[in-house]
Amino acid sequence: MTWTEPATWYANLASFYAAAAAFITDPAGNVLLVKPTYRDHWAFPGGYVDEGEYPQAACAREIREELGIALVVGDLLVVDWAPPAGQRPRAIISFTFDCGSIANLDGFDLPGQELEDVAFLPRQEAEQRLPDNVAARIRAAIHARDRRAPTYLTDGSAVPLPFGDAADHGTLRSKAGSG
Repeated sequence: MTWTEPATWYANLASFYAAAAAFITDPAGNVLLVKPTYRDHWAFPGGYVDEGEYPQAACAREIREELGIALVVGDLLVVDWAPPAGQRPRAIISFTFDCGSIANLDGFDLPGQELEDVAFLPRQEAEQRLPDNVAARIRAAIHARDRRAPTYLTDGSAVPLPFGDAADHGTLRSKAGSG
């Protein structure tokens, strides 16, 4: 094997986006979602991780920016890896953190240019308001919170382990089964 300059080595590695989200419930177990002004669907509070920023710090920053409050960012609940899709040319890794339980929406200060609404929703209603590949994170987060261990998803689906066989490592197969 030949030695490769570090700059060349790193330039040839795959790159991806990262996002961080807050899983917040009320005492009854309803899930907090926000309604962005720029999307047709609802979302968890959160957003993209900035360059040089840790995912936990991004989650805390997004909570402050979107809800106008400070919360402790707790345990990692869900890691969801999704391949490039639509206008997004790279894969994305989404980190969902446990940000606890809040009794009500008092004290929230939504940025009107970014968010038009916020609500605690029963699990099933929250799942219906999220995109299909994101909705599974609710059950995964609840399960991870109960087990006190994170859950790994790929594009919103649970991954049976071990993953594939030795011949499949490093390759993606389309959902249509080609490959």
